[in-house]
Amino acid sequence: MDTSADPALGAERAEALDLAVLLLLERLTPTERAAYVLREAFDYSHRQVGEVLDTSEVNARQLVSRARRHLASQRPSPVAPVRRRELVEAFLDAAREGNVAALERMLAEDVRAWSDGGGRVNAARKELAGVGRVTTFLDNVLRKYWHTAGFRFVEVNGGGSLLVTNADGSPQSLVALDCSDRGVERVLIVVNPDKLRRFAGAG
Repeated sequence: MDTSADPALGAERAEALDLAVLLLLERLTPTERAAYVLREAFDYSHRQVGEVLDTSEVNARQLVSRARRHLASQRPSPVAPVRRRELVEAFLDAAREGNVAALERMLAEDVRAWSDGGGRVNAARKELAGVGRVTTFLDNVLRKYWHTAGFRFVEVNGGGSLLVTNADGSPQSLVALDCSDRGVERVLIVVNPDKLRRFAGAG
């Protein structure tokens, strides 16, 4: 979600939109996931959540509470917004310079990376784990796809990300980073054109 045009939305929904939380949602049951998203991302009351899920308000409250506990128990300690922006901007500078060594220094030891092509374009289908494999992946992407690209900081899901653009300024990919006090924990490269369309003409 592009939140650059509505910073208030990004600040208000920062926790629900955070990349780490979005990824952890997959580990919840479908009902818990729905309850959490309706409550935290769309600000539904517990009564409204219950109506959508065809359950009582009390049970809806319990579903949301259980989802929050599950997420809190599995999520790394989030980094301060200022530190996160510093990491994203440093990542941006290193990508512009093609400085793979600088990128590597920012990665947590057990960093993970993957691409989202949405079945529309070719993308790495398997998750990569570990500094070595992720660094090699980023090096390949920089050399093969980003050597003539432009890079820009954008606000996405209430936090900073990198928008990679073609020579004509059209969006090529979006790099979302999940950061903690250990560094960059996850790298998600979105190349699905349906998700990039909203960034056309941005900046």
